[in-house]
Amino acid sequence: MLQTGKEMKKENHSEVTEFILSGLTDRPELQVPLFGVFLLIYGITLLGNGGMILLITIDTRLHTPMYFFLRNLSFCDLCYSSIISPKMLLNFLAERKSISFTACAVQMYLSIVFSDVECLLLAVMAYDRYVAICNPLLYTVTMSRQLCKQLVSGVYAVGLVDSMIHTCCTFHLSFCSSNIINHFFCDIPPLLVLSCSDTCINEIVTFAFICCIVVSSLATILLSYLYIASTILQIHSATGRRKAFSTCTFHLTAVALYFGTLLFMHLRPTSSYSMDTDKMSSVFYSLVIPMLNPLIYSLRNTEVKDALRKAIINKSYFIKYKKLD
Repeated sequence: MLQTGKEMKKENHSEVTEFILSGLTDRPELQVPLFGVFLLIYGITLLGNGGMILLITIDTRLHTPMYFFLRNLSFCDLCYSSIISPKMLLNFLAERKSISFTACAVQMYLSIVFSDVECLLLAVMAYDRYVAICNPLLYTVTMSRQLCKQLVSGVYAVGLVDSMIHTCCTFHLSFCSSNIINHFFCDIPPLLVLSCSDTCINEIVTFAFICCIVVSSLATILLSYLYIASTILQIHSATGRRKAFSTCTFHLTAVALYFGTLLFMHLRPTSSYSMDTDKMSSVFYSLVIPMLNPLIYSLRNTEVKDALRKAIINKSYFIKYKKLD
């Protein structure tokens, strides 16, 4: 019986027990500067998202559905970046950029979980804005605390299940050829390239689930904003229209950044596919966007700025009082 090339490779090589991450670049002179840049990005991400979580938690004026979802988004961004950044930073300075088979599987599982959660949370936040603007009198009844918790629980449940399917499908494959992953973290496409098993089913499953989650999230967002735009256009006062639209601008910016990057990655022609381009896109949606989100939601958001101002004043009074004691 004839053997395929992948089957012959499988017979002639031992199973891979660890992987080597090639990183963003193999140029030695760029490793330290890139370490500095991404350390700064990670530091801002921790400070921004951690600060947002703390601020929303301690200020009772921010205990509304919108900020409940925003706190979860900040938690998601903080976790997403923390899954990838520490290992990436270590590899910039390490001589041998290895990651164990198990650690690679865990990193992939968690990164997919929080990628899905971010995607679905943005859709939930769009629905929240739709209820707030189109049905303001029923907002507090519709977006009850129980419903908010159920929506967030549902988002995490989908992320956990989807990630489990992807991770099991990927690590069920045989890796018996090269163990060098052409990426800075364990992601599905570069791992499928290394497999000596048939990956057709994996590619179909990956495409189907990505389409299902991304398309359903985008459809929810677009439908919500169609109704929002229709409602805003019916407001006669220019000030009223501006005020209604301003509550959506932060969310729309976050949606444009995140989904714009995802669509660029997954919908560009196969002929123009490049792993280097894929790595740059991954840097943007997994490291840069988590840094930008708290800035987007705080720079022009008067409620967040007022809460921050109040927290700083209270802190300064506390320090002054302690000194007097």
